[in-house]
Amino acid sequence: MLARLQAALMGCWVVAVLWGLQWALVQQASVAKACGVLALALTWHAAWLTLTFLLMSWRNRFDAAPKPSLSECLRAWRAEVLVAPRVFGWQQPFRSQRWPDFLSEPPSGSSAAAVGVVLVHGFVCNRGLWNPWMERLRALAIPHVAVNLEPVFGLIDDYPDIIERAVQRLTQATGRPPLIVAHSMGGLATRAWLQRYQADARVAGVVTIGTPHQGTWLAHWGSAPNARQMAPGGAWLTQLASSEPASRAGRFVCYFSHCDNIVFPAMTAVLPGARAVHIRGAAHVDLIHRAEVFDEVLAVLRTAQASVHGTGSCQA
Repeated sequence: MLARLQAALMGCWVVAVLWGLQWALVQQASVAKACGVLALALTWHAAWLTLTFLLMSWRNRFDAAPKPSLSECLRAWRAEVLVAPRVFGWQQPFRSQRWPDFLSEPPSGSSAAAVGVVLVHGFVCNRGLWNPWMERLRALAIPHVAVNLEPVFGLIDDYPDIIERAVQRLTQATGRPPLIVAHSMGGLATRAWLQRYQADARVAGVVTIGTPHQGTWLAHWGSAPNARQMAPGGAWLTQLASSEPASRAGRFVCYFSHCDNIVFPAMTAVLPGARAVHIRGAAHVDLIHRAEVFDEVLAVLRTAQASVHGTGSCQA
């Protein structure tokens, strides 16, 4: 659904740019105006990102996270300006099926299959977000399943059944509880899945990347049901937190950044009681492109795999 929507938006963008160029060149006979139209079309997202960075800096003034330097903010902004068009204008609308799920069954009579990974995207995203990860995981022969959370603008409560099916597929294929890696809202969907299915024993662990565990200030301005559920102090987040056992947070590793321009204040991306890892100078989407995040997931997988061989269990 999201791929079709974003592809349609990209088509409308192309038509609008062509119309603007035709208007500037033919009707006004002005190369300068044509260049202005083209520059506006190519940089409007940079202006939007600038606004989110300014809001992030304002709201992070009194946050407990380390304060970024100006150069860190500028580098984070530049990285997000470059990565956002690739994700939202190419990977998700046109390449979301480029890398199919990769399931590796253990050899007959063996239980030596690798621990797999379930990849869960966030708000206004689909499985195409994870294309770089899926390419690398496949090259390493690590089984993985990437979900599409739909309806796109539904409730977070609509998503646990989708995650459940992915976990079942991967567990059946490998014979091992998988690791869940979730970006942004996907981490909240994962927590909702854990609570609905009481599934703590069915995962090797959970890694969240830029997840608004305690909400995000931007959600106050959201109109979609799932966006409103991410408001800090809101009824949905409060109810979820109150229903979770205290021990669950110990299964989580939370990656967050003081330059996250979508989930802020920065410390809201940390689930109380979880292991928190701060990535300096990384914006929201760019977080999943950081080598240290992928390397951490590989380290968690190695630990889980060692636990499999050592104890016959994948409990974290």
